[in-house]
Amino acid sequence: MNYEELIASRRDGKLNKTRLPIGDYYRQQIDGKYRSVVDIAAELNSNIKFSEALKAECEQNASLTNQHILHFRPQTEGHDIVRLEMEQGQYQPLQQVLNDTPAIVAEPNFIEEFTRQLLETASYLHEQGVFGVCYSPQTIFLRKGDNAVLLTHVGSHYLSMSDPQQIYHDGLEEFVAPEVMNKGAIDNRCDIYSIGRLLQKVFDQSDMPLELRKVVKRAVSESPEDRFNTPADMLATITRKRNTYRSFITGIIAVAIAGLVIALYFDMMPESTPVEFVKPVERQATDDLLDDGFSPEELGVVTDGDSLVAAERATQEEYQAKAEAIFRKRYTEAADKILSKIYNKDRMNASEQNFMSQSESTVDELMKAQQEIASESALDPAKSQLIATEIIERLTEQKKNALGGSNRRGIQK
Repeated sequence: MNYEELIASRRDGKLNKTRLPIGDYYRQQIDGKYRSVVDIAAELNSNIKFSEALKAECEQNASLTNQHILHFRPQTEGHDIVRLEMEQGQYQPLQQVLNDTPAIVAEPNFIEEFTRQLLETASYLHEQGVFGVCYSPQTIFLRKGDNAVLLTHVGSHYLSMSDPQQIYHDGLEEFVAPEVMNKGAIDNRCDIYSIGRLLQKVFDQSDMPLELRKVVKRAVSESPEDRFNTPADMLATITRKRNTYRSFITGIIAVAIAGLVIALYFDMMPESTPVEFVKPVERQATDDLLDDGFSPEELGVVTDGDSLVAAERATQEEYQAKAEAIFRKRYTEAADKILSKIYNKDRMNASEQNFMSQSESTVDELMKAQQEIASESALDPAKSQLIATEIIERLTEQKKNALGGSNRRGIQK
């Protein structure tokens, strides 16, 4: 809200004024206290279907028990509901939070908690047989203090109206799935689309985390069949990608630190002085009992079982060695192609922002290649990650050196 809007709001006593699909939300001083209310749009109240839908939503809202649902009480004039009095509390529209403190998006765990609460609340609504339809910065609220997500308006109650544009206009239609605006089928996937659009809007002024990019791209697919089936599916995918990305980055950091420690160790190690060793006296040969026809069976020792265990172990080690060799060869080829996309003169001379963006995409490709090749090579995931990290580190150093990187001290052999 700019300065002029703030003055205008205070002049008529309406603070945090926000456009909702069914009317205007604002905070107004009532009996000496500021209360949150929603004035129902007059043009909608003249619509019989809308009035019936609004009454149905008021009835259901009272029965919703989820902690992220805002409750309200209808206020009537005659037979019409003209205003909703919202439950008391300190909360404000997400749109205002993003305008006043845009840096909130970069705060630790904000996006992770925001996304989780949003998807879990959508799942709850679906269990009640209703859909939010329009998740936008205007219709989502944040509680002051802990930034908990709060929802109020449930859009699927109003889909009986002949034209969805009567509800969703003035920019709100951007957050509504195409099939809803085209009067098509409504199901879980329309909310998936809307939440994806909301996340894109949240990151208008900052870079979206790597683990969210492909998920959001799938969520906002034009075709419902290409989206996630449920909010739970979308949340599980985000969580899995986030954990994988963090594990991979942690592994790379650990290897980098280990390399630094080893370099420092050899750099600080004192030079060794030659030591003369006395040649030992030749050992006297002893009789070889086996050559004399001696057999372990004469002492009652059975060796067949031990031989079988040793043979089985040798076979397993041979298979493991072959799997590692196959993985090393294939992953080295794949990683070399992937790393070449960023370690070249054009990329290295690009801006830092473009180079970092390409690097994040490269990490994703390297992780995917590792998982696929490890699976095809029948190699343990933990072992494949160690080998992959070693290969990436080696290839990175080679490519940096080839591009004329800065001089570094190493071990002379």
